Amino acid sequence: MSLPQYVTVNGTNYATEKLSDTAREQVANLQIVDEEIRKLQNLLGIAQTARNVYIADLLKALEAAKPAKAEKAPAKPDAKAVKEEAAEPAPAAATKKPRAKKTV
Repeated sequence: MSLPQYVTVNGTNYATEKLSDTAREQVANLQIVDEEIRKLQNLLGIAQTARNVYIADLLKALEAAKPAKAEKAPAKPDAKAVKEEAAEPAPAAATKKPRAKKTV
């Protein structure tokens, strides 16, 4: 890899030809690391795409495994119907307790 003509560090431009050998080495190291990061980001993108495909295939498999509508358990009663049943008054005989006789 060839070094760029200028390097910007913390907002300051440096001419690479004027850098020390050690500084030029570090610029080269940064270029290598940046290239590795780009490669890893590409691999991550590939892995994420594959994961999304696996999820889509899983959802299809789960959907295919669902029982037919006729085999489903009966639906829960409608909440409104349950409230209406609860609102009906109980028969009078069932709500009144027999009174105890008073003895004097």
